[in-house]
Amino acid sequence: MSQPRNRWVVQVILVLAILAFVSVSVIPIFGALNNAPSSSQNNPSTRGSSTSSDQKSKLEDQVRGYELVLQREPENQTALKGLLEARLQLLSQKEKGEVKPSDIQVVIEPLEKLAKLNPEQSEYAVLLAQAKQQIGDREGAAQAYRSILDTKPGDLKALQGMVALLMSQQRPEAAIGLLQDTLTQAAQTNTNQPGSIDTVAVQVLLGSVHASQKRYAQAASAYDQAIKKDPKDFRPVVAKAMLLKQQGKNAQAKPLFDSAAALAPAQYRDEINKAATAPSAPNPAAPSAPSPESKPK
Repeated sequence: MSQPRNRWVVQVILVLAILAFVSVSVIPIFGALNNAPSSSQNNPSTRGSSTSSDQKSKLEDQVRGYELVLQREPENQTALKGLLEARLQLLSQKEKGEVKPSDIQVVIEPLEKLAKLNPEQSEYAVLLAQAKQQIGDREGAAQAYRSILDTKPGDLKALQGMVALLMSQQRPEAAIGLLQDTLTQAAQTNTNQPGSIDTVAVQVLLGSVHASQKRYAQAASAYDQAIKKDPKDFRPVVAKAMLLKQQGKNAQAKPLFDSAAALAPAQYRDEINKAATAPSAPNPAAPSAPSPESKPK
């Protein structure tokens, strides 16, 4: 798995496992907007304000330019991607907490077109689903996720998003059922298309949903099954260590953290060690998805 994808894995397991389970917090683009620092934070106020104003003006010019191109060529993907990026950058300039659902609405149209023009690239459909969830269109988000999972049941970003959506609706049993169904069909699916469902990742996600409901025994069982499936995969080891730690079982968690650090790629060991020494959260929560693709190597 590539380093950016691996980093996403580690962030999900080590960070979100400590935080409360909030569905929108895992959104890669839109969630980042709420955490984007103001341009004035790192610069003197006058210069920061001027720079921000200049950048905003340039981005608005880019938006108008892309919109003109799309009036002539509605399916011009370069313009669609440019429009999407420019609008997202404009959103990122807003102060923390200022991004409203109506602001996010402007990225939905280009995402819908890009998803339609690139059905083989599920990333656009996932981002579309996440955008719709942000504006409160949960049914639209669910339909977008289902459109991916109908043809790619092992798409873990779509699974993660659908599980987060169901959890936000207080439907943990539906989330568990979805993951169990995915595991049930994994053998046949992987026979037809080898590697299309990462069963270890799905098991970890299943365990995390159980953990969010304080079903500690079921969570531990799911993690144990994942560890048995691939003893060299550090993801379920980290997840189980986090589960034990959040229950106050630090002595039992420590050897698992040590094992996970030994199994993990070198660039993630510091993060695992930090998780091992970080203060425990009051209640265990579910990391949203352990991996969007294949297992770490």
